[in-house]
Amino acid sequence: MPIEQIIFLALLQGLTEFLPISSSAHLILLPLLSSWEDQGLAFDVAVHIGSLTAVVWYFRRELITMTKDWSQSVVQRQTVGESRLAWAVLLGTIPVGLAGLLFHDIISGQLRSPLVIAATTIGFGLLLGWADWRAKQNRNEHSLSWGDVAFVGMAQAIALIPGTSRSGITMTAGLLLGLDRAAAARFSFLLSIPVIVLSGGLETIKLIQAEAVVDWVALLLATSLSALAAYLCIYLFLKLISRIGMWPFVIYRLVLGTVLLYLFL
Repeated sequence: MPIEQIIFLALLQGLTEFLPISSSAHLILLPLLSSWEDQGLAFDVAVHIGSLTAVVWYFRRELITMTKDWSQSVVQRQTVGESRLAWAVLLGTIPVGLAGLLFHDIISGQLRSPLVIAATTIGFGLLLGWADWRAKQNRNEHSLSWGDVAFVGMAQAIALIPGTSRSGITMTAGLLLGLDRAAAARFSFLLSIPVIVLSGGLETIKLIQAEAVVDWVALLLATSLSALAAYLCIYLFLKLISRIGMWPFVIYRLVLGTVLLYLFL
């Protein structure tokens, strides 16, 4: 793989994983819109490990506290500190895990088309804009009820359709529930951790079974660049989102979706 392709794809993955614009759509589309060959499964695993490293490191203090309190809540059978938020992240992951197992073949086959991506990019972009416009923004992630968690979890399952954007649809759900923008983003980012672990684990198993030749230098570079880009993205997004809102991303999605319709209709 050319060095410029490694750098570009790693940065693209890192920057788009946590923005509401769909990283999977960009990674699917880039080979279609360029002369580059598909990056392959090993590369996808590497850049997802980079994204996971970034989000875990950014929320490291919160995750340590959540893990300790969750462990105590299991033993004591009652809420302890941040254990409720930890349970919310775990329970909110169940729908996407079940949907991935049930519909994997459909998602990885028929739905990975440019026209599907164009439709979901535009449709869920408009939904994000509407949710941001209508949002009350008077709650934080600690106020979520179990029904709210189920709602966000079901929304996350829809993100298995390419072009939807996992972060975009979960932020949309959070805004519809009255979360402020930063809270919707934080909960979305925390929800990404078990999802990336699950998807990355499945891809790793496939990679091991394939017994493919691996360019470890290229993968290490891709992982490092993806991690740096993802960390910067999380930091800046949480700093700016309360001021700029979701509309810059909505407009980007509308433009991207329109271009895709023009190219592939």
